[in-house]
Amino acid sequence: MSLAAYCVICCRRIGTSTPPPKSNTYWREIRNIIKFTGSLILGGSLFLTYEVLALKKSLTLDTQVVEREKMKSYIYVHTVSLDKRENHGVTYQARKELHKAVRRVLATSAKILRGPFADPFSTVDAEDHECAVWLLLKKSRLDDRTARLQAVQEMSETHHWHDYQYRIIAQACDLRTLIGLARSKESDLRFFLPPPPLPSLKEDSSIEEELRQLLASLPQTELDECIQYFTSLALSESSQSLAAQKGGLWCFGGNGLPYAESFGEVPSATVEMFCLEALVKHSEISTHCDKIEANGGLQLLQRLYQLHKDCPKVQRNIMRIIGNMALNEHLHSTIVRSGWVSLLAEAMKSHHIMEASHAARTLANLDRETVQEKYQDGVYVLHPQYRTSQPIKADVLFIHGLMGAAFKTWRQQDNEQQDLTDRVSEDEARYTTCWPKTWLAGDCPTLRIISVEYDTSLSDWRARCPMERKSIAYRSNELLRKLRAAGVGDRPLIWVSHSMGGLLVKKMLLEASKKPEMSAVINNTRGIIFYSVPHHGSHLAEYSVNIRYLLFPSLEVKELSKDSPALKTLQDDFLEFAKDKHFQVLNFVETLPTNIGSMIKLHVVPVESADLGIGDLIPVDVNHLNICKPKKKDAFLYQRTLQFIRETLAKDLEN
Repeated sequence: MSLAAYCVICCRRIGTSTPPPKSNTYWREIRNIIKFTGSLILGGSLFLTYEVLALKKSLTLDTQVVEREKMKSYIYVHTVSLDKRENHGVTYQARKELHKAVRRVLATSAKILRGPFADPFSTVDAEDHECAVWLLLKKSRLDDRTARLQAVQEMSETHHWHDYQYRIIAQACDLRTLIGLARSKESDLRFFLPPPPLPSLKEDSSIEEELRQLLASLPQTELDECIQYFTSLALSESSQSLAAQKGGLWCFGGNGLPYAESFGEVPSATVEMFCLEALVKHSEISTHCDKIEANGGLQLLQRLYQLHKDCPKVQRNIMRIIGNMALNEHLHSTIVRSGWVSLLAEAMKSHHIMEASHAARTLANLDRETVQEKYQDGVYVLHPQYRTSQPIKADVLFIHGLMGAAFKTWRQQDNEQQDLTDRVSEDEARYTTCWPKTWLAGDCPTLRIISVEYDTSLSDWRARCPMERKSIAYRSNELLRKLRAAGVGDRPLIWVSHSMGGLLVKKMLLEASKKPEMSAVINNTRGIIFYSVPHHGSHLAEYSVNIRYLLFPSLEVKELSKDSPALKTLQDDFLEFAKDKHFQVLNFVETLPTNIGSMIKLHVVPVESADLGIGDLIPVDVNHLNICKPKKKDAFLYQRTLQFIRETLAKDLEN
């Protein structure tokens, strides 16, 4: 304003002044113009200077804040100068040593902040978020395997970071680190990003139709008869409720089902279940796994998995498929990128043993950093399911009986007088759905505990695959191959078996003795526990034959007949073999009859049939189903089993 007023006054003076003498007029006008122009330039310069300073002040940033935000957002990599002159001389060496010293200081401060000594340390997070995250990320990518494992362990044990720091790890870590975090017990689930958005279904299509198309895209020739059966069943049935095989048969060596009451019930099944059954079989073939992945199977299965959160059976079958695909290392990166690791990490923390065990099997097959073994379908590690620094010194294998299961066969005996609310409030030390995982793992933490599951049927009428006719000899070779792939035989081991599972153990050991590549299994077998194993046959086989018009006994049941030549040969050969190898043996046998439905009671395995001919034979006042289900942890049945395992493996566990 002052500048404008001054200009107006100058102009007015020029305009109103009396004409001077002619000689001085010219220079006076020039002087006035110079004054006016100078004033204008000076005022403009002052104005511009003021505006520039004001703008600079408004745009000034706190450089420390900028640096902190940069550390949050950027990934720093090691760079090497292209100027060779910088890599020589005293200056370069001094700079190099100075950088080393700074890195040591930062690493030390990061360790302090990861484990603060007092409240003041825990409130100061500048150094922590600037250095600790990136130091661990860099460490997790080193060539030194020990350093990588230590970095993953330190990440999993860190619980004081902010959300964004966990997200930095989730976004920046490599495949090995992510899988290692998923297999670390203490890992925070914030380490895992949500699965990427799934592609939308095709127009006028459904999940059922997508599953059928996926199944139809797989090779249909040169397949096992059962794979052909499940595939044709899934592709031919409608989406309405399906009349599956009529239920009601009692499970020999299994869980026991009502016989007469449910005889007329027709369970329903969906097309998804039939498709999943078929895909489980297809996923056992490596080339079919490639087809499943190429045709979008990983995303489709993930959609089905999230859709059926309230259906554990569907989710378990899906995890079986992913676990089978994880046996192929070239598919690991695809499985990780599809978001399955975050779902598996969450399932690992489930309180349901079956869900956690299926997830543990899949993650173990993905983890090539610490796991050399491969766990094929039906082979589940009950302990340890996470990465551990505890050395594993021996294996204990659990083999269920006919129509049994890898988990439920080994549950604690149910207490009929116990109220359901009391059951829920109890901890696993008092009640467990799988005592080898909770009780035995706690008492013997240096053991690897494996439970095996295989498909069997009491009757051809109830067989899941009618074309399946698998003898004990066939199943023993199948299981032996799977167990050897899981590293069974590399350590001292004890076999624990129930019912027909004991016959499988005997046959497996005899078959292994004939194959040089299986000699490690024989050399490392220390002992065997038999729970009511019909070494000399079972009354159930005779009973089934007498009423075969109802049961149509399967091949497995027929082999349990007392006059079975195969059973007699197996008993004679194994008895001689076990004596020669000096195996330690413990036999349990039931003394009470077992209810088959509401009308029939049967003593399934009598005392004389459970006597192998070597080892202690201990009668227990329970029925056939409960002979392998202790009532509680301090019950004789469990304590005697624990004593046998400890004594038989005493030397191995001490070393």
